[in-house]
Amino acid sequence: MEFTLPQSGIFAQGTRAHYFLEFDLRPGVTATVALASFLRLQAPDVSAGGVNLVLAFGADAWREAAPSMAPASLAPFPGVQGPDGHRAPATQHDAWIWISGSTPDITWDHARAAVGAVSEVAVLANEQPGFLYHDGRDETGFIDGTANPPVRRAADVALVPLGTPGEAGSHVLAMRWVHDLDAFHRLSIHEQERVFGRTKLDSVELSHGEKPPDAHIARVELDVEGEELEIFRRSVPYGTIQESGLYFVAFSADPSRFQRMLARMFGLDGVRDRLTDFSTPASGAYYFAPSINALRALASPEQD
Repeated sequence: MEFTLPQSGIFAQGTRAHYFLEFDLRPGVTATVALASFLRLQAPDVSAGGVNLVLAFGADAWREAAPSMAPASLAPFPGVQGPDGHRAPATQHDAWIWISGSTPDITWDHARAAVGAVSEVAVLANEQPGFLYHDGRDETGFIDGTANPPVRRAADVALVPLGTPGEAGSHVLAMRWVHDLDAFHRLSIHEQERVFGRTKLDSVELSHGEKPPDAHIARVELDVEGEELEIFRRSVPYGTIQESGLYFVAFSADPSRFQRMLARMFGLDGVRDRLTDFSTPASGAYYFAPSINALRALASPEQD
């Protein structure tokens, strides 16, 4: 009996260097032809040099190449427009690669090799290196991903259930947020904690009476009929002195969780996340990271 396995890089821990790549298919190149080149990257495996590589595709490309393995909910990122002008732009592309490893030189080498391997079928649209900052903190100084499910439950949160189209694959939300660190650090520590809804030093959630309704935690923690709707966050900081922020990456069994979270952050229910006063999204896209089995089936169709 063959088990349906996810791409292991989704859950890989302990990596300190990251590289994210987004691609557009070249004019006239079909998704089926393009995927053949992407699959030669051997995305399901840990490749030479000690890196993890996660490969994902936009809704249109994956549905064209593998219609029977595409979840019905698969769709491009629509963007979000808040009532007061704050917004998250849609910058959808056809394919996405996440490379993570121990050091920046290793991840850069593999990113360059990946771009070269698919250059005949796809054009690099965006690239973003990222890094571990102070053992898991965002550049604001707050611990990132505190509410993440533990690794033992991450698969239940991140993966499409078995027995449904796209099983053991995962919906991906990728967004690049630009921080205004100067403005944020002008706040007192107390006010910074009210922005996030938790303490800065040890990430303890503020009490119900202390936590403002527009605090980040209050906006992104989703509860529907008493059940928390979780996502599996794998975000990393990025930046230079001139521009820095968070490359937000999350995986989910159901993309509607992303849509609910962003709607609440941008105040579609009347209360906007105060963190959006200090961090602005510059990109946003949905991708689908297929299971290892699905990638192998496409790589060796004669064995189906």
